[in-house]
Amino acid sequence: MTAIDDIVENFALLDEWDDRYRYLIELGRTLPPMAESNHTDANKVQGCASQVWLVTHVEPAASGGPVLRFEGDSDAHIVRGLVAVLMALYSGKAARDILATDALELFDRIGLRDKLTPQRSNGLRSMVERIRAEANAALAAA
Repeated sequence: MTAIDDIVENFALLDEWDDRYRYLIELGRTLPPMAESNHTDANKVQGCASQVWLVTHVEPAASGGPVLRFEGDSDAHIVRGLVAVLMALYSGKAARDILATDALELFDRIGLRDKLTPQRSNGLRSMVERIRAEANAALAAA
């Protein structure tokens, strides 16, 4: 999976929206495949026009608190790319770091959020809220 700093840098190199759009689709293709058994209603992110699934794995609390690893998938190419960016930003991070990271600001900074349709923007917000809820739950259980 591509590191978030590399993603930000690559978006900065792309001037045209079409190029950024293609790069986003390519990022989605780099997501590891999600097992079909994880494509369940329980894992579905509510509030997305496309189908999006998110699975959270919580690793025991270390000195920095619990660490969360995510698996994600979508049936739409663009949304799968958005999932890939969120996975690069959040997966493998401590719950406290997840809560301190503003994904929507990142999407503004790389020039993606203003190019998303209102439905995709709402879906992105729903994905971020789900990830943040998972981080809060992991902290509460620690």
